[in-house]
Amino acid sequence: MTEKENHVRHFLELIQQSRKGKFKVYIGMSAGVGKTFRMLQEAHTLLRNGIDVKIGYIETHNRRETHELLEGLPVIPRRKLFYKGKELEELDIQAVISLRPEIVIIDELAHSNIEGSKNDKRWQDVMDILDAGINVISAVNIQHIESLNEEIKDITGVEVKERIPDSVLAAADEVVNIDLTADELITRLKEGKIYAPEKVQTALGNFFTPNNILQLRELALKEVASQVVRKVETQISSRGLSALKPNRFMACISSNAVTARNVIRKTARLASYYNSPWILLYVQTPKENTDKITLVKQRHLINNFKLATELGGEIVRVESPHVSKVIMEVAEQRQVTTICIGKPHMNLFRVILATNIFNQLLKKLSVSEIDLVILS
Repeated sequence: MTEKENHVRHFLELIQQSRKGKFKVYIGMSAGVGKTFRMLQEAHTLLRNGIDVKIGYIETHNRRETHELLEGLPVIPRRKLFYKGKELEELDIQAVISLRPEIVIIDELAHSNIEGSKNDKRWQDVMDILDAGINVISAVNIQHIESLNEEIKDITGVEVKERIPDSVLAAADEVVNIDLTADELITRLKEGKIYAPEKVQTALGNFFTPNNILQLRELALKEVASQVVRKVETQISSRGLSALKPNRFMACISSNAVTARNVIRKTARLASYYNSPWILLYVQTPKENTDKITLVKQRHLINNFKLATELGGEIVRVESPHVSKVIMEVAEQRQVTTICIGKPHMNLFRVILATNIFNQLLKKLSVSEIDLVILS
């Protein structure tokens, strides 16, 4: 592509960015910290200042203080659908786009839409609304971030099913953390401000333990801090100011589904923290040909490719019996700064150790100033 074409493309990208709506996300360590309450407070402030703000979808969870804040705010009627004999309600994305409010409030960003909806996930609805030039204020809990899924499971013992790709949060123009201490959150829970009274004791013994809350709070604070760093680096780059040599990560996986998923999420997390591109490398050895591995492994492999794509990774597949050699070649070709592999029990690591060129790989990595990270 010529320099002239590059300038044209850059100008078109600037135009497209200016047409997109602005995106603000409130993030919290758990349910009950006050994200929805804060969004409704902001809506009232905007309305008093003459801004055309409407409620696209709000979930008050029957919390009295939150529900009372809905009074006086213009609400876009929800779309009604029948699913398995029940009438259910969803965000009416077409109504939002047709009415074109200046700002729309849309809660529960990680929500999965009812079957038959335009999009599978509410975050996809929000992306469509932003593309239509409408500004959006939304909210999500830290446990719904895709790359943190395994870490959240280790902390709480719960695998969160509804998740959003990290790229959704990265697309936000502003991320605001709604913070409470563990004692404040537990007090709110005991006062019945989060769940119904009959659910309080169960919640206190499971998800809402002081240790869990402290760890989730730390994750939320780190996430918002990293978002600020990314925005600063993006602004430095866009203004043509000098910046440090960019990081580029490469995750290396085999057909071992569980380990591969962990490597993908942690590499994506690293790349997200450093605001860097990343690659997923899968070296298909003769032992992993499609006619030699089970259909279950093949399906898991495809799902892991899909996960990596959702997390912003670029998929690179190479057929070769020489795993270490391919890793080095791809790393050098793609100017990778950090190679990420799984801990020693994974198949890929055994393959590397079994080759005679493992020491050569380490020497080349050292000479090339490429870091090797073994993820637990």
